[in-house]
Amino acid sequence: MRRLLSGNEAVARGAFEAGVKLAAGYPGTPSTEILETVAMEYRSIYSQWSPNEKVAFEVGIGASLGGGRALVTMKHVGLNVAADPFMTFAYTGVNVGFVVISADDPEMHSSQNEQDNRFFAKFAQIPFLEPSDSQESKDFTLKAFEISEKFDTPVMLRMTTRISHSKGIVEEGEPVTLPESGFKRDMQKYVMIPANAKKRHVVVGERLEKLRQYSEETDLNRIENNGSSVGIITGGIAYQYAKDVFPDADYFKIGFGFPLPIEKIRKFVSAHKTNLIVEELEPYYEEQLKAAGINVDGKKYFSRLGELSPYRVAQGLKEAGIIKEIVGAEIPPEELFPRPPILCPGCPHRGAFMALKKLGVAVTGDIGCYTLSVLPPLEIMDTCICMGASIGNAIGMEKVRGHKKGVVAVIGDSTFLHSGITGLLDAVYNKSNVTVIILDNRITAMTGGQQHPATGHTLMGEKTREVNFVELAKALGVESVREVDPYDYDGLLKVLKEEIARPGPSVVITNRACVLMPKRIMDRPYVVISEECNGCSACFRIGCPAIMPSKELTKHNQPKAIIDPVLCTGCSLCAQVCQPEAIVLAPEPAGVK
Repeated sequence: MRRLLSGNEAVARGAFEAGVKLAAGYPGTPSTEILETVAMEYRSIYSQWSPNEKVAFEVGIGASLGGGRALVTMKHVGLNVAADPFMTFAYTGVNVGFVVISADDPEMHSSQNEQDNRFFAKFAQIPFLEPSDSQESKDFTLKAFEISEKFDTPVMLRMTTRISHSKGIVEEGEPVTLPESGFKRDMQKYVMIPANAKKRHVVVGERLEKLRQYSEETDLNRIENNGSSVGIITGGIAYQYAKDVFPDADYFKIGFGFPLPIEKIRKFVSAHKTNLIVEELEPYYEEQLKAAGINVDGKKYFSRLGELSPYRVAQGLKEAGIIKEIVGAEIPPEELFPRPPILCPGCPHRGAFMALKKLGVAVTGDIGCYTLSVLPPLEIMDTCICMGASIGNAIGMEKVRGHKKGVVAVIGDSTFLHSGITGLLDAVYNKSNVTVIILDNRITAMTGGQQHPATGHTLMGEKTREVNFVELAKALGVESVREVDPYDYDGLLKVLKEEIARPGPSVVITNRACVLMPKRIMDRPYVVISEECNGCSACFRIGCPAIMPSKELTKHNQPKAIIDPVLCTGCSLCAQVCQPEAIVLAPEPAGVK
């Protein structure tokens, strides 16, 4: 059977065909749809969202040691969180196949950096595979489990945004039948005290030599001969771009990226007059080949910043003198019309940032939809480093600035559960005078509305116990914990003033769900009474995309406001800040009581 699948959907299909027993992860673009597809379409696989990537990785290790193939998914920065078990599991090896998905995000479409996680695999000395399309995404998932068990190692499958989200035709197969396996006690292999770890480090080195030989032989690394004097070494999405722009070149396509098939590439290079490496982000291939004495250029012509595209590859090939002109490539990305992100109409986070801006305090931020408050017109977030960093940043800032200057940490519900709990514990333990706002919108909103431990449902749709943020904060030792309605602007402002002035750590929890998840907040939108609007622009400053300037001007030539009734959710914040009270609820439709 053939189906049109995205790369992420194809990985999920590959996991099913590979006989995976457990799939775990934490949602993060561009990896999220893998587990969502598993949970929706392949119910034979137990799947779960974990509080963070480290826990997900450890759950996957447990499944592998317990006798079931395990798939663990995360975006590239998620592997930073999971690095501790990742590095040690490379020493212990597996019992049954274990594959970790690292979905990198070149161009930082939805990320705080664009690190190249091919280096992570080399760092841990484990193999990684890199597909170039949806079919390979499925096939390489199957192959990764085979390699994992053949060489007793975790295997990384490196995806990127374009491969994860692009769709292609996939030939589906039947699930494999695996022999029964169970837990096998082996303390010297799996208990990494120093004496055992020293022995396992030797095994890692021996395994690496076997993997080098495998890399030279596997058809995951293949040569495409077209009779050209130009040889291009590439892999992943860069292979697709290069083929689009220069189909007549000879290609060394890398699918098995660590260890590299050095001798096979050396032979390929020697057969061509001109050789070039086309790879996205860092010079990962280039550095290793040059270290092996293979003189090839790559980053001399292709930037290590941002993602490649057919146009950018064509530019590099032209600069290298391989092609004379750019033909058929798309519009340069730099010339595309920008579409900056913005908080949704009626977003419950908006009121909190309006209040913080009015108070003029330092705001340490975190990873989530609310990070958009850094953009105009709100412009009230001073830091955003990584998941959970807002509270630690606030503690450090308060210790050097002093309590009276005011420091507020802002963190979402899913992010708080991911890695904010320990930061709050630190604030209590070290007597920090910070206020922490937990923006509880009842969902992992930024990645599309996934469940987490406080939503009351699992990834597989089962009801479960909800974390109570008030009880949790008090259990950690916070004495002042208050819940507020973020749509009650004056009430929220009053609570924040009181808590910022209070000595010691305090927690304020907003309690409105994401506006996109359940339904509109109210059945009626708000409207502007044009005659009353004085053009003060107060409503524009809240940054709601439902509010815009009209063509009608005041006597002072200021545009009056108008509200899009389709976009308006009825949150009421604009009405609360409107001094002339020109914004009111729309009249009830005729015939409605």
